[in-house]
Amino acid sequence: MTDSQESISRSEIVAACRKLDRKNLISAMGGNVSCRAGEDRILITPGGVSKADIGLDDLITASFEGKILKGIGRPSSEMGMHLHAYRKRPDIGAVVHAHPPVATALTLAGFKFNSKVLPEAWVMLGRVPTATYATPSTDALARSIDPYLEGHRAILLQRHGAITFGKTVGEALARMEELEHAANILYHAAMLEGRKSPASMAESEIGKLEEAFGLG
Repeated sequence: MTDSQESISRSEIVAACRKLDRKNLISAMGGNVSCRAGEDRILITPGGVSKADIGLDDLITASFEGKILKGIGRPSSEMGMHLHAYRKRPDIGAVVHAHPPVATALTLAGFKFNSKVLPEAWVMLGRVPTATYATPSTDALARSIDPYLEGHRAILLQRHGAITFGKTVGEALARMEELEHAANILYHAAMLEGRKSPASMAESEIGKLEEAFGLG
């Protein structure tokens, strides 16, 4: 990766972090974003820092073995999960991990994420599995997504948000946004399913409205 390419990648990651924060897909110091920075290295957000406040120089360059090559501070505690995805899927160029509230709530309720009911969700996400809960920031978390890495663009993490993949940071981010948007629709559809429509106002009240606003 040339200096120019790295500069662009840093800008994309910082922009993605701020958008995740703005859209309430993360909170406090949660979430992490990374992208490939060459054949055997990645750029990743630091740990213990609010993503809304991250600057270009705060990002960490790390090897595929997890060694820090450039940057101060420590990388995200979820770096192992990111690296596992890159090692197993050469087609992945960027990874976004966030804690989208509605999508995460679905995992708590044991609600299956059925992306086939929405055309946009199916096109952007395909099938979205849920990985069994594993302790955050441990090797167990990377192992929990292993069975679902091949052939999936997004994975829900039980009790711990979601992870999305893309060729670019922008693509991985868009998939995270779509995941939460679709989860919100699925939630409301489940709430409405089988319920009767709200009762109409009395005809006398309708008449009063029509008279008052000249609708007759």
